[in-house]
Amino acid sequence: MATVIATRKPTNVSLDRALVEEAKAMGINLSQACERGIADQLAKVRTERWLAENKAAIDAANDYVEQHGLPLARFRQF
Repeated sequence: MATVIATRKPTNVSLDRALVEEAKAMGINLSQACERGIADQLAKVRTERWLAENKAAIDAANDYVEQHGLPLARFRQF
């Protein structure tokens, strides 16, 4: 199994003081929490963009199934 080494970039961010204090009191690693939040937001935006970019194809496929049924429905065993 290959090991992936991520490079880090020191970054300054401004966060709500109360959130930072509570997170530190609970032992939360702020860098990891911020990174996870950014990764989650990126995944959400990528998904939204993909859906928007592929809307016509998705709509066409859904229309086809609505009009003709599933292409291989006769082979389904459930």
